[in-house]
Formats: sequence, structure tokens, C-alpha cells
Amino acid sequence: MSDFSTLRRRVLGESSSEPSRAPSPSFTQKDGEPVTLISASKLQKLSKHRSKRRQWLVFGLGGLFGIIIAAFFAQQNDVLNLEGLMDINLDSLLDAIPAGIVRDARDITRHERETVNYDSFSVGLHLQSQGVKARHPVIMIPGVISTGLESWGTEEMSRQYFRKRLWGSWSMMRALVLDKASWKKHIMLDKLTGLDPPGIKLRAAQGFDAADFFITGYWIWSKILENLATLGYDPTNAFTAAYDWRLSYDKLELRDHYFTRLKSHIETGVLTSGEKVVLVSHSMGSQVLFYFLHWVEAEGHGGGGPKWVDTFVDSWINISGSMLGALKGYPAVLSGEMKDTAQLNAFAVYGLEKFLAKHERVELFRATPGASSLLPIGGDAVWGNKTFAPDDHINQTVSYGTFINFRESNSSQSPANLTVDESHVYLMDHSDIWYRDQVKRTYSYGVAHTKAEVEENAKDPRKWMNPLETRLPLAPHLKIYCFYGVGKPTERSYWYREDRDPISKINVTIDTSLTTGEIDHGVIMGEGDGTVPLLSNGYMCAKGWRIKRYNPAGVEIKVYEMPHEPDRISPRGGPNTGDHVDILGRASLNDLILRVAGGKGHHIEENYVSNIREYSEKVQIHENN
Repeated sequence: MSDFSTLRRRVLGESSSEPSRAPSPSFTQKDGEPVTLISASKLQKLSKHRSKRRQWLVFGLGGLFGIIIAAFFAQQNDVLNLEGLMDINLDSLLDAIPAGIVRDARDITRHERETVNYDSFSVGLHLQSQGVKARHPVIMIPGVISTGLESWGTEEMSRQYFRKRLWGSWSMMRALVLDKASWKKHIMLDKLTGLDPPGIKLRAAQGFDAADFFITGYWIWSKILENLATLGYDPTNAFTAAYDWRLSYDKLELRDHYFTRLKSHIETGVLTSGEKVVLVSHSMGSQVLFYFLHWVEAEGHGGGGPKWVDTFVDSWINISGSMLGALKGYPAVLSGEMKDTAQLNAFAVYGLEKFLAKHERVELFRATPGASSLLPIGGDAVWGNKTFAPDDHINQTVSYGTFINFRESNSSQSPANLTVDESHVYLMDHSDIWYRDQVKRTYSYGVAHTKAEVEENAKDPRKWMNPLETRLPLAPHLKIYCFYGVGKPTERSYWYREDRDPISKINVTIDTSLTTGEIDHGVIMGEGDGTVPLLSNGYMCAKGWRIKRYNPAGVEIKVYEMPHEPDRISPRGGPNTGDHVDILGRASLNDLILRVAGGKGHHIEENYVSNIREYSEKVQIHENN
């Protein structure tokens, strides 16, 4: 892999986000003067238009790698030996690339490095100049993509991977390409126990290295860490609580004692600093943290008692939290598909199916029980019925309420169009017994419409990840900040058909031949951050936790929506992106996080950009129930 690293350094350098042209949000300090993070003029100086040279660079390198990929997906094995590819001298390959392309690549890389040098620490440095400094200990709970998994197995099949990451590194890519069967055995959990298969041991990587980059050059939490450091944060007062996202939440404690260790981290932070902690969660990490808030106080579990959260936690920063699930998780476990696979061209579909077929992807998703926590929560009350959905638009031809649709409804495999509730039943009826039992034993996706139900559910760990069946802690001093992106098309419903391919091992597949009106290759897009729908990101914050039975202590909730305004030049969207993952590098999000950590969260005012409040009023969950 060193040759690949050399090529990257010589040609592309380290990738980075471009600065945005838009100014960061302003806040009002005690003296009444507005404070802007970075002036628009400074940011404009960093913006450069796309040049013809860049287009030629992309064309040239794209052609080169296109040849390699085409050969990889070819049917004849003698076209390319992948193990031989690992031995290619990439310095010689680089010498074969026209000098002009290499020179242009270096010019682009130099510009990107200048951008990084300016932008990486600028948010923290600006707040530092205003007197903001580290106050509360910060503990970060990452999402799926930002938690690396490394092998600790010592059996013969695992020795080659010892201490190497099989999720979240180039080692993962190499293992997936060269030894797919072994990679699958390591990633998939035992179907009956939901724990490690015999002889295999994968564990979540720990420390900041576990979450700052997914693979080299693809940052996740690194920009937040850089800005926290400018205020005085380091490993003594900031921690990452990485977890094995494959495990169901109860197994996180059973196998890894994850929640016990998280509780200890929090208590230690308070003991050493004299300040309550700030918890920062992203994506699925927000569901994990919500589960923890129940576990930590429950008798027979964390045993902290009803005042523990109020004693030890100052604030919870909920970033792009999938509180009501992610709809794209459903087709993943039903047929191994999502928008990203449905909209591939025929050649790419052929290559993908040869490499990792749909039935293999289904098996993989189902054998990682943690992923099933992302199935939609709230049923028809939240996501709509056969004629209506809270987030339907005027003149919309197909309601989002029918979540799974069939053009031909003529068998048990393709019944009438299904709502979210009906889709869940359909999934269970068409799943292996081991998966059905696993989901029913671990999770609950319903709604508690009365206070009595909510209080009773506090005794049932299956309900603890569901904010519509359980309440927030009785912590009147706790503050919750909901920060998420809006305005990026996000999967909302699907059109399916029976899979009549005699070779296929699944029953139904997304109808990729259907493209008309709002339907694009069998997928209908709605509002969200590109991964999590708006209702999941925003409903609990804008309305749900303002219903008394879900928040009896009156915990303060603040919502700050961030519109998706990507820089067209930057591949990651730049500092004004609202994308589900890339938002972690957004300048205004970093500003907000640092203000809360520095004890200035009370200056933040709510900011709504979407129609989430209007949609929330249409959700069929009410106070008087």
C-alpha cells in the first residue's frame, strides 16, 4: 500500500474541503455587538473558479483508473491479476502520465493545502480571540462510518489482519478486493448469538485515531478535533467513545461493557474538571446515546438513579441524529439496495453484482444487528398512511405515505402498496427466522400515546432507543442542541417489483426501470441531509420533545438547521455543506459546538430553514393522548 500512498502524495496530495463563500452565522455577545466567524471577503479570496486544466486532469486520471476498474470487473480472470496489481510500481506509472497533468495536479493540491492551512483551525482561533476557552469536558459518540473496527483475532485465518482495520481503512479495501470471503466472515456477526463468530474477534478502534479519518484523506471528526484543540482541549479533557456499530445495543454492554466504560468516562471528566460534561453525538451515535441515558439510571443496569444525568451532563449536542431511523436502511435489509445502487448504470450494476451480489449484501446487513436500529421508527403516525404523509407537497402525484410501492400487485411477493407499518410486517414475513427473532428481541419501533405507556416502557430495554416510546431523563438542567443539515434530496419511498432472475436469491428488487415524475429509477426523494430524512432529524427536536410525556422535566431544546449550500468546486461540499457526514467539517457547526463546550451555548438562538415545524404538526402524535 506504500506505493499507493506515494502516488497520492506525488499527484493529489492530501484532500481537503474548500472554503465557502457564505459567512458563518452571527451571535450576540453581552455587549450587544454581533460576532461573525469569518468575513465573507476573506472567504471570497479563497474561492477559485474551475479551470480547463482541472477538467483535463480529471479526464486524464479518470481514463487511467477507468481502464483499471473496467479490467477488474471483466468476466475473464486473465485480464488482470489483482495480486499483481498490488506489485505495480506506481512511480513508473506516474512517469507515464503526461507532465502537464502532473503539474496541474500539483497546482491544485498546493491551492487545497493553502485552504486547509487557513481553514482548519480558523473557527477555534476566532472564538479563542473572543475569550472562549475549554470549559466542559467533551465526549464524542460517533456514527457508523466514523467508527473503525480492527481485528484482534489470533486464529490462523485472522493473523494476517491482526491490529489492522477491516472497517475504516485501506486495509478494509484491500481485504474486500483480494479476500472477500474472509472479509465477510470477519465483518458478519454470528446469526444466532449476535456476537463474534468462533475464532474471530473484531473490536472498535479507540482514541481520536478511531474517528478522525475513515480512510486516509477522508476526514470525519478531524476538523472538530482541530478546532477543539485551539480552545485548549486535548486527551485529558476530550474523549471519543467509539463502539462496535455492528452489535445490537444490549450486546454492546454484554460483550464490550461499552455503557459501563462510557459512564466511567463521564464521571471521571466531572471529577477531574469540576464541570459537567458535554456529549457530542452524530448519526446513529445519537440513538446509542439516547439508549445510554436510560441504561445509566436504570436499576440492574447502570444503577445511577434518577438524578445521575442532571448531576453529570451539562449538554447533549445531537448532530444529524437519526432519532427516528433512516428510511434507506429498509431496502438495505430487504433487498441489499438503496439509491446508490439503484441509479448505477448497467455496466456498474453488472460489476457490483459479480463482486458483491444483492443476496450477499442482504446477508451482510442482516448479520450486523446494530444496523437494524436504523429501521424507521414511529410507523404510520410519523411517516403517513396510504393517502397522506406529513411531509407531502402540494401537487405531489404520489404520497410519501406508501413507503413501498409495486406496479404489479399479484402475489404474496408483490402485494398492494405498503405503508411503513405494513412494510415492517412484510420484512419480517420475508426474512429468515434468525433475523426476525433477533429484531423482535432487541428493538421496538412503535409509539407510546399515553404517559402510563411511557413510564412502563422505562423498564423495557427494547424500548430505550425509541424516543417515541420512552422519555428524556428527569434532568431539568440538561440542554439539548439539535444541529443538522437540510435541503439535500434524501430517500423517502421506493417502487419494487418481483425479482424474476432465475439466478437471484432474493424475492423482490427495486424497480430500476421506472423513471417518471418524482420517481427516479424506482426511488422517490424527499427532504433531509442526503442520508437521514428531515422528519427523523427534526421531529423530536421541533415537536416530539416538547410534548410533556416525552419530556416531563422540561429539558431545554434548541434547533439549529443548516441549509445545504455546497461549494461546487469542493468534492466534500466545503464549509457550508449540509450533507449528513460532511457537515462535521462545516464552519458554522464547528462554531456552535465550540460555543457549547466553552460554556456559551446560551447565546445560541434557534434557526429554522425547513418546514419541519409545519410537518411536525401534521404528525399523528398529540399532547392530549
